[in-house]
Amino acid sequence: MSASTTVHDSAQQTLIDTYTALLDSVTYMHQLADNEQWAELIDQRTHYVLLVEKLRELDTSVTLDSSAQQHKAELLEAILEQDVEIRRQLIARRDELGRLINVTQRQRSLHRAYAPQQSIGGIGDDEQTSRSS
Repeated sequence: MSASTTVHDSAQQTLIDTYTALLDSVTYMHQLADNEQWAELIDQRTHYVLLVEKLRELDTSVTLDSSAQQHKAELLEAILEQDVEIRRQLIARRDELGRLINVTQRQRSLHRAYAPQQSIGGIGDDEQTSRSS
């Protein structure tokens, strides 16, 4: 086996290993989303982005043989399936947060509208209570 073949095989393996690491990362992120661990999911995203950047560099410099191309395609399919599910869960979470923000804003508006009247009404009640004593 020549040195160039060994280097090529090593580069192919590095590329496949990085795709495998990306799949592991996105699988972990999916578990975090399933468990509604949103802050940890956001933290894990940094690791995911670094792996994607590494893959971008490797993909441009490494040529894969047919079996490695097939393995890469399988890994990519699994990665994309996980990614779609994470995005679906994130959209549901965003919608939930939007509803909560809406409710909070309505409560704040109601409080602003009625709080001054409650304090005015409270003064009148106290005066009547003290007069009847």
